[in-house]
Amino acid sequence: MHSGQTDQQSELVKRAADLVPVLRKNSLWQEQNRRLADESVEAMTAAGIFRMRTAARYGGYEVDANTLVDVGIELGRGDGAAAFNVAAWWITTWNIGLFPDEVQDEIFANPDARISGTLALNGTGTAKPGGIEVNGQWAFNSGAAHSQWKLLSTLMVGHDGDPEPVMAVVPMSSLRIVDDWEVSALSGTGSVTTVAEDLFVPMSHVMRIAAFTAGEYGSKLNADLPMFRAPLVGAVAASTAGKMIGMARAATEEFYGRINRRPIANTTYERQVEAPITHLEAADAALKILEAEGHARRIASLVDEKGRSGEEWTLQERAYARAVGGRVPQLTAEAVDLLAGGLGASSLYSKEPIQRIRRDVRAVTLHALHLPSTTLELYGRVLCGLQPNTFFV
Repeated sequence: MHSGQTDQQSELVKRAADLVPVLRKNSLWQEQNRRLADESVEAMTAAGIFRMRTAARYGGYEVDANTLVDVGIELGRGDGAAAFNVAAWWITTWNIGLFPDEVQDEIFANPDARISGTLALNGTGTAKPGGIEVNGQWAFNSGAAHSQWKLLSTLMVGHDGDPEPVMAVVPMSSLRIVDDWEVSALSGTGSVTTVAEDLFVPMSHVMRIAAFTAGEYGSKLNADLPMFRAPLVGAVAASTAGKMIGMARAATEEFYGRINRRPIANTTYERQVEAPITHLEAADAALKILEAEGHARRIASLVDEKGRSGEEWTLQERAYARAVGGRVPQLTAEAVDLLAGGLGASSLYSKEPIQRIRRDVRAVTLHALHLPSTTLELYGRVLCGLQPNTFFV
């Protein structure tokens, strides 16, 4: 646990740890039913998990980034799908904190509001008097079944015909849901597709992505809060890193829980723990997880320190935040591969958590924000003095 935490933040970490049994109990059901269990969401609501990135004036906790990492670790230990959805909800809750204050008043009238969101641009928003009319569809809406709002990214087409990337927040009830989440991993996230058809969105609920990346936010009341003095890339990295470390820790628990009671087939080793290969796997996996946590702690501390001081982020620091978004999943996936691979064919049964953990961790490395090759390329470009090749930095 991070030593600089307040009593309130430490209590949130404890509550998250207490959720591990219920999240684990529901893991298989969630995978089979392609959504989170109501019991899991209700338990996390009661624990205050969904208020962590909400401003205090709405009953939120305004926690720092290091607390996000600690809580994310505990949720990841419990269940990868639940932890994935929470990280997504943290990001979108933080995003809404940058919208005009009157928009926040509407959304956070329910302080436990959950906003499903996607950063991928899709569809069009045609200019209309007082707003835009949106048509399009967005895949990968994690947690849609338990979300009241949707944050979407689209191209706003003005009267001059020039498109501009924007984010818009709309009620989930205004969208059509396509139940297409048939996948091989992270099935419990319920990341279905949503469709907007001639949906009018007032301009108060629309923000230009260029304004986001430039730090030009719509909120006046949140402008001086340390939690909101970070670029989007920093907020995303801090919100997502903990869940990966938690899933790797869960795999570690499974590994050490079995190596003392199982033999290695077709060898003289009656207990796996006695084999040198087991020692190599254990050490290599442990170091990869520690290295991943080191990056997570570093980016969280950067977010927190700059949030308190108000110091500007350099381009290299922004690119590092994106790199962390890829490196932490890469390292933890490599660690889980070692641990799961060391437990043999019996670990393939659906009742064995480690096979699900392995698939879920690997699935995260395919996410557009976490793809190791993309994030490494971006960081390398910036280190070499070139301009970024993405607006998301």
